[in-house]
Amino acid sequence: MKTKKIITTDTPVALSDNSSIHTLSVYVANKPGVLARIAQVFARRGFNIESLVVSPAIDGRFSRMSIGASGDPEMLDQIIKQVNKLIDVLHCSDHTFDNRVVKELALVKFKVGPKDRAEALQIGEHFGVKTVDLTEGSMIFMGTGDSGKLDSMIQMLSKFEIVELVRTGKVVMIRGEEPT
Repeated sequence: MKTKKIITTDTPVALSDNSSIHTLSVYVANKPGVLARIAQVFARRGFNIESLVVSPAIDGRFSRMSIGASGDPEMLDQIIKQVNKLIDVLHCSDHTFDNRVVKELALVKFKVGPKDRAEALQIGEHFGVKTVDLTEGSMIFMGTGDSGKLDSMIQMLSKFEIVELVRTGKVVMIRGEEPT
């Protein structure tokens, strides 16, 4: 079985098997089963969903899905066409190369005693994180930004014992007045 290392960034990353990570936006009716039908299209075409964020749109009748997926780039157009044909899908677009804002969030819980707390806070300040929990022996940082920034923050915090790490997928929005 061939394994590959996935590195998440804001630009498509070429993987060892000629695939890359793409950022898609799918606008759907907020109904049961829509996510399962979309995931099945990706699976049938050999694409792996690397990250997935789903949230209600402004009025709640619709939802926006931000999907980070890897696989054969030649199949991506077929996936987009098939997803666009699904019932309850209003539109599906690849925003990998668009002028866009892409962000994600990470919560990192790590052990830190009073003697190392100043160093941890200095690392947090450098990355612009918010301390969301502080106890005698641990802290939780909340960081937001692009994938590279969060990767660097986690690497710097690894000098402490990381107890838990939770990371969202990417969310994407096109710059300017046009809707995503």
